Amino acid sequence: MTSIMKILVAEDGRTARSMLEAVLTKWGYEVTTVCDGTQALGALQGADAPNLAVLDWEMPGISGPDLCRKLREGARQDPLYLILLTGRNKPDDIAHGLESGADDYIAKPYNITELKARVDAGRRLLTLQNQMREREKLQGVLEMAGAVCHELNQPLQIVLGYAEMLLEEEDNNSDTLTTIKKEIDRIGELTRRIMKITRYQAKPYLESRIIDIDQSSD
Repeated sequence: MTSIMKILVAEDGRTARSMLEAVLTKWGYEVTTVCDGTQALGALQGADAPNLAVLDWEMPGISGPDLCRKLREGARQDPLYLILLTGRNKPDDIAHGLESGADDYIAKPYNITELKARVDAGRRLLTLQNQMREREKLQGVLEMAGAVCHELNQPLQIVLGYAEMLLEEEDNNSDTLTTIKKEIDRIGELTRRIMKITRYQAKPYLESRIIDIDQSSD
């Protein structure tokens, strides 16, 4: 199921803010609204902050361009897509807005169709960025798992060799050694499957989820 994307609207005009909230909610976004740049900065730097924001250029506290600049200079790690909304439409204004760190620019009075197209474009870009981050994260996990499996292989082979050697001798506890050999073979097969993992497939485990090695390595 596709998750609902959160979006922040920072607009000091009550009517404009309410209209934006209404149309964005209708389009399927989870909307948070604030009326000045200081509140917007706090909302975008807080826990579980929206990744998409529509920011008015002229707001009390911190202006739209200054807010973009502060956010780009901050320590936030998650992708962030910023759209400036303003009545300024001169080329120099547009350049200033984009240079401040905005990803897009919508001039007032805006067309609803254009607004939807630009917001949806930001959503698509954020979705792609998040997918790439997940793939990079999985790649790092797989490389670490491969290294661990490689390091485990040699000691497993040594233990397996001793178990097989002892099984050939008389007067030994063959049942115990057979169990040891079986479990070593099982670990060896597990490491081989881990090194074949090419995708992420999870399964429930107790109250959390873990990677499904069988499904992920098919």
